[in-house]
Amino acid sequence: MRQGITVEVNSADRARLQAIVADRNSRQKHVWRARIVLMTADGVGTNTIMRQTGKSKVTVWRWQERFMAQGVDGLLRDKTRPSRIPRLPATVHERTVALTLTDPPGEVTHWTAPMMAEQVGISVSSVKRIWHTHGLQPHRVRQFKLSRDRQFVAKLRDIVGLYVDPPAHAVVLSVDEKSQIQALDRTQPGLPMKKGRCATMTHDYKRHGTTTLFAALNVLEGKIIGRCMQRHRHQEFIRFLNTIEADIPAGKIIHVVLDNYATHKHAKVRAWLDRHPRFVFHYTPTSASWLNAVEGFFAKLTKRRLKRGVFRSIVDLQAAINRFLKETNDHPKPFVWTADPDKIIAAVKRGYQALGFNHQCEENIAARLAQLWLPTEHVAPVIANRFEQCIDIERENVLVACYWARVRAPLLSESAFHPARNVRG
Repeated sequence: MRQGITVEVNSADRARLQAIVADRNSRQKHVWRARIVLMTADGVGTNTIMRQTGKSKVTVWRWQERFMAQGVDGLLRDKTRPSRIPRLPATVHERTVALTLTDPPGEVTHWTAPMMAEQVGISVSSVKRIWHTHGLQPHRVRQFKLSRDRQFVAKLRDIVGLYVDPPAHAVVLSVDEKSQIQALDRTQPGLPMKKGRCATMTHDYKRHGTTTLFAALNVLEGKIIGRCMQRHRHQEFIRFLNTIEADIPAGKIIHVVLDNYATHKHAKVRAWLDRHPRFVFHYTPTSASWLNAVEGFFAKLTKRRLKRGVFRSIVDLQAAINRFLKETNDHPKPFVWTADPDKIIAAVKRGYQALGFNHQCEENIAARLAQLWLPTEHVAPVIANRFEQCIDIERENVLVACYWARVRAPLLSESAFHPARNVRG
């Protein structure tokens, strides 16, 4: 120990240091640091400490001074050291993030880490760290579609109300069909799972036909009414409705939540509803089948039974589906809706704002084009294409003017005008 340096260890610190040395789970660097301090407090010389700990004289002096300055906690904490490689400047981070949010050059759809590293002039690992820090994942994409149903809010609240607070003396059923379920047989047997290797199955398969599962989820009980059929026309849908009619006790109103598939709105289906007044249909908004609770059951059926299944015939496939239905009904779990409809509506509004789309803009264009006495066959394409996503009145004026100049004016001849009318452009 250097001259003029004394180490005083009180009883509490000595107990902590001895505990560190005695604990077999302590880090070795903490152990030899504690031994240096304990031996110094016991009056052991520096050379002896060096021999017993295997450390240099400078190291012994450093941890003696660290203990005197910071106590036992100072022995357990290393000082931060500057990185061997200098940090990237903020401008590089900003440029990388800005480029990531733009389209990459060439005939590619998204950035990769090597492409970005070459473009910015940094390493691939640096690109990955920047992306991770800013939560950017260019390699991933999520599918979505905003509902354009003008009654979206009303239908959403109606269906969520059925899930959360169903009417008394009524049954709420979520109905849909899972069509084109393939009976797939693998060309070779798969290998079982073992340590270090997952189960395997061949990438190719043999098709043995398809079937369609009609299913109705009882929201309150969690039970499924299911039936497999070869096709999914309105005839099969009516037969499934008859199955539901026979299964649900008489005297109960049946609220059916279903999507906007054309089969569900067929004229014969509506006639069947007129003959069965206890059935009440609640259609989900367009492009919002996620609101149908039975979709969750279909997802579970696909993941747990169909995706890895081997079926050598349609009969095998239908038998497996029926067994899965029976197991589900033996241990039913009531459906519980947890999402806040107000948050869903707010998210949809944010989506419209992000896409720059406005329903009212379509209505305004239709009304203004109608004032120009335009034929319906010319108005419809304008509403469908919208020339672009208009978001304000000024842009709407431009779109109407562009339509008049490019489409309608060349089509009109003097004979097309009524002498008593003035064409307003």
